[in-house]
Amino acid sequence: MATTYDYEEAHATYDEGRHQDLGYDPNFVPDSVKSFVVHLYRHIREKNVYEIHQMYEISFQTLSDRHFKDTPWPSVDAVAHYVDNDQVFCLLYREMWFRHLYARLSPTLKQRIDSWDNYCSLFQVVLHRVVNMQLPNQWLWDMVDEFVYQFQSFCQYRAKMKNKTEQEIALLRQYDQAWNVYGVLNYLQAFVEKSNIIQILEQEKEGLEQFTATDGYDYSGGSNVLKVLGYFSMVGLLRVHCLLGDYQTGLKCLLPIDISQQGVYTSVIGSHIATVYHYGFANLMLRRYVEAIREFNKMLLYIYKTKQFHQKSPQYEQILKKNEQMYALLAICLSLCPQVKLVDETVNSQLREKYGEKMARMQRYDDEAFVIYDELFSYACPKFITPSAPSFEEPLVNYNQDAYRLQLKLFLYEVKQQQLLSGVRTFLKVYSTISLGKLANYMEVDEPTLRTILLTYKHKTHAVDSDGKIISNADVDFYIDDDMIHVVESKPVKRYGDYFLRQIVKLEGVINDMDRIKL
Repeated sequence: MATTYDYEEAHATYDEGRHQDLGYDPNFVPDSVKSFVVHLYRHIREKNVYEIHQMYEISFQTLSDRHFKDTPWPSVDAVAHYVDNDQVFCLLYREMWFRHLYARLSPTLKQRIDSWDNYCSLFQVVLHRVVNMQLPNQWLWDMVDEFVYQFQSFCQYRAKMKNKTEQEIALLRQYDQAWNVYGVLNYLQAFVEKSNIIQILEQEKEGLEQFTATDGYDYSGGSNVLKVLGYFSMVGLLRVHCLLGDYQTGLKCLLPIDISQQGVYTSVIGSHIATVYHYGFANLMLRRYVEAIREFNKMLLYIYKTKQFHQKSPQYEQILKKNEQMYALLAICLSLCPQVKLVDETVNSQLREKYGEKMARMQRYDDEAFVIYDELFSYACPKFITPSAPSFEEPLVNYNQDAYRLQLKLFLYEVKQQQLLSGVRTFLKVYSTISLGKLANYMEVDEPTLRTILLTYKHKTHAVDSDGKIISNADVDFYIDDDMIHVVESKPVKRYGDYFLRQIVKLEGVINDMDRIKL
């Protein structure tokens, strides 16, 4: 675990000099900010989640736009006496202070280190003391999301060694524990363990807990902070492991959350998108294409139906960006593993509009196709990181692209291996039986080579799922008996029951609404 500083010694450590030329005075607190801080403090004391959410989501953004477009908020020292110098509130205020700084300005190295120290202090309080407050899920998600984002940003920053000053290198040596990958993983894992969230979700399946039903809030007067941070930390762990290229471990961390159901992760749009995006990406890299297609399809349909409700949300731009990235990933999945039946008509028409032409070219597996695979992957993949510290002795070079290049290379290697498969798939779709000799003739290869290609097809269209079972991604399967290939096209069983049940529930809702109307 990283070392933390004493809160009392922490004040005014950030580099204010940079903002002096903008006329920024860290000790000047406008009246509207005084009022904001006092009211937010009072609502947190009173556990008024609705008011905290309004102030956090709307008032904070409005004040930022009005007063702090290109300067930081007032320093924590300047506002502390308005909130009885409350330690926990001051830590929460600084968490928002740094988040605003990252969003609107570019933080200095010292500020990055200070933000890490602030997270350490805040997380230590939540993990080791009784925290008697309820915070909105949105804030708790943002806390985990920003923590992982700042870790990723720090790793990218540290890897650009070429133009670092001697002062920056000295700071990096001095604070070598700041944003250390083990520290980040330890905190997220500690939240999962300390909150007992895995046991809570298990008990909920047996009907002994009400975690999802209450969206993680505690209506009996307790606190939701540790439990919900533990829950969102599982998504945080998936994200960190994806950034490190360890997809298997990432998906293992998410296992307690049943992604096929609504859950607390769907209560915050940012969390919902981040979960599905990283879950789908990890499955894509593990060749579990069907699972990735299924989840991308559900998420893209959900965004299509609901995005107009989020237009005023601070997350709106991020929603649109992730939406576009998931379409690119879906195009990749469907090009490697055609599964049109899994994609909703609305999503399919959007996909054709955006990538129809490119997907047709990707099927050809020539040099042009590899360029498109490269382009879509580079656009849609996470910003991979190298978590290890640089060598300060060697010539200083930028290595921030190394992790990305490695993942791209592995991905394109996988695509190249599938090059021959599209030809096989085309012939298998036409025939129900065909002799090995005839198919070898059509494909202009000899029989031993064809057998190798068919074995490769079997291998590449099967993957190991999270339970260790082998699953098929193929829309066309086959077996060989003597020298004949027998083709089996998988036809999904149509289930009408779900459709009728949904319509019955809708009808009951309409009847209930009509009953309420007094004529």
